[in-house]
Amino acid sequence: MSGNTGHRGENEARHRLGGLVALLEARGILRSVLPGGGASIAGVAVGSVTHDSRRAAAGSLFVAVIGQNDDGHMYALAAVQAGAVAVIAERAIPGVAVPQLLVHTARPALALAAAWVHDFPSRELGVVGITGTDGKTTTAHLVRALLGACAGPTGMVGTIDVVVGGRSLGNTGRATTPEAPELQAHLAGMVAAGDRFAVVEATSHGLAQDRAAEIDWDVAVLTNIGHEHLEFHRTHEAYRAAKRRLFESLARPSGSDVGGKGVTTAVVNRDDAAADEFLDAARAAGAKLLTYGTDPRGSADIRATSVHEDATGLTIAVATPTWRDTVALPLAGRFNVHNALAAIGVAEAFGIDPACIRAALAAVEPVPGRMERIDQGQPFVVIVDYAHTPEALETVLDGLAPLAAASGGGLIAVFGSAGDRDVMKRPMMGRIAGERCRLVVITDEDPRSEDRDAILEAIADGAEAVGRRRDQDLLLIADRDAAIHRAIELARPGDVVVLCGKGHERSIEMRDGPVPWDEAEVARSALAAAGHVGRALSGRD
Repeated sequence: MSGNTGHRGENEARHRLGGLVALLEARGILRSVLPGGGASIAGVAVGSVTHDSRRAAAGSLFVAVIGQNDDGHMYALAAVQAGAVAVIAERAIPGVAVPQLLVHTARPALALAAAWVHDFPSRELGVVGITGTDGKTTTAHLVRALLGACAGPTGMVGTIDVVVGGRSLGNTGRATTPEAPELQAHLAGMVAAGDRFAVVEATSHGLAQDRAAEIDWDVAVLTNIGHEHLEFHRTHEAYRAAKRRLFESLARPSGSDVGGKGVTTAVVNRDDAAADEFLDAARAAGAKLLTYGTDPRGSADIRATSVHEDATGLTIAVATPTWRDTVALPLAGRFNVHNALAAIGVAEAFGIDPACIRAALAAVEPVPGRMERIDQGQPFVVIVDYAHTPEALETVLDGLAPLAAASGGGLIAVFGSAGDRDVMKRPMMGRIAGERCRLVVITDEDPRSEDRDAILEAIADGAEAVGRRRDQDLLLIADRDAAIHRAIELARPGDVVVLCGKGHERSIEMRDGPVPWDEAEVARSALAAAGHVGRALSGRD
């Protein structure tokens, strides 16, 4: 687990424990202080913050976080032995000979300490937070492209990549929103590298666990609210409440020093059923409100008045409060209209020139694993996409149905559902695919500790409920490689084969650990095995 951040050397002089104690007291987070041994607490120099004892070093402040499966209090002594000079904890830890700051809850303290040790870097950036069930990554990609082309250097923290100072750091883990120490370190790196803006994907987990606390947001975006992560949040209401925290965080405390930033803005999908509660939260925070939607005659501030899709992508007629024009977007799938409108909303919030908005969107590059087309000269279409929720699967299949129909083919969906995650969505996804596809192939996504066959059966229940017949137009093939090969073997001219759920991810999480995976490469291998070797491989021009 990552978690060690901070400045070293000359910067340690201004990061004295007394300063953090004062901040914790002012926020009502601190309960009491146990002085430990040695010098006065006020003068203890802190060089980094970590919640992972394995990353503790000389000068570290260790924060004991209680997790779902572990308790950081058990590792405080190890952190001190590694050089930690103080501990933040929810209860006193016997045998610790350094100051202990006892707090009501460790996670808010971790976020505050991580921001403090980096001098609150978000105050020096224009920060955009993007939340929602689906569409976060593509929207973040579009926003970064817009800001980078039209406003200044822009960093990003998201599912696929972390970009600091124009340099891709990658995201090898599964956490879209990293823990607070790592997130604040990325923001500090952006400031040091000269970035002017930061785009952050804010997940429900990240918001609920205060990973994104202590960020001074300028713009918050809601893409949509669907059915996801109930294994963590337990109820849909709690899931929405976690997402809503981003919009509640748009408040600028009276008299606070946030780098001279102006009014905050909420950019909300007016077409989503949950729009009003997020608008209400933003309004209560004093934010400016901007809505977007696809109803040409609707009430949204930013609207798509018409949409045309062809092989080159989308052409969208856009109306905003300040301009009207046509925008070209070289991405497939009508659902990307919402993502583009959200990005335009962010651009409007920052006052970006419309001509630059149009040029930047026209030049945007596709997002890996998002409606990624795999073409080796085969007479049917193969798409790799990350869709892993009922809403995303429905949107992708509905978006591709006209393409299949125009070619005289049908849809083939290959997908699964993650183990140790929301079980309620499994039959829902089976039903959605069963209603739309001529062939449904159910396979592994990330079984983790669950029985992989039981997951497949739960999905199959939904498909069979709408008339799919096992071993005819419904196949259960646990091995994902074999499932993709079989789907491509069975594809007919004009079909659209959609591989859903993995997208850009580079592993499948099995019971015994991760197995390396590359969905696009497996698709290419399956096409080659079926005799579709592609133009480059066959030597044709």
